[in-house]
Amino acid sequence: MREYQARTRAAYDGVVELYASLFADGLEDRPLTRSVLDAFAELVRATGHFEVADVGCGPGHLTDLLHRRGVDAFGLDLSPGMVAHARRAHPALRFEEARMEALPVADGTLGGVLSHYSTIHTPPGELPALLAELARVLAPGGVLLVSFFGAGGPDPVPFDHKVAPAYAWSADRFADLLTGAGFDPFARLLHDPRTERGFLDAHLLARRDAPA
Repeated sequence: MREYQARTRAAYDGVVELYASLFADGLEDRPLTRSVLDAFAELVRATGHFEVADVGCGPGHLTDLLHRRGVDAFGLDLSPGMVAHARRAHPALRFEEARMEALPVADGTLGGVLSHYSTIHTPPGELPALLAELARVLAPGGVLLVSFFGAGGPDPVPFDHKVAPAYAWSADRFADLLTGAGFDPFARLLHDPRTERGFLDAHLLARRDAPA
């Protein structure tokens, strides 16, 4: 495990209950985020591969939301504290401790991968390999939904996230990284500055390219 990963894991382990309480409303006050998650679930169902990994699942609230949208969702997270909370909160669902860079999932088996603000702590130089790992586990035509803090300009913007150091990206630059990792980005949603820095909520939908 890299040093930044160990620091991030320890930081999230220290805020489990607070973090979970912030999302207890199930996105009731975030209709645009809900809408893109609904679209993601529908697109996954259309692939015929119903299994979805919620990578960086945190307390499991979105794993549960996706399950209620008709997909076979399970959660993976770096933080053992988050995994333990998710198992208690959603005992009918599966949660495991895992690193996004080495997912315990066979090649080409998933219909979808959700990465909801879970790539934000990854240093820019490490991100292409992480995205390639997300592509590895998706079936051809499988769908990725990745959400992150959106910024202007071509370069990632480091900032002091409340839990651990993080990066904001332009949607265009992130889409380029997805293309390089074997994805076909096909839709995006940018909305509502939600931080004092004015970052947008950014959501990109992409399909796993079929092998050449």
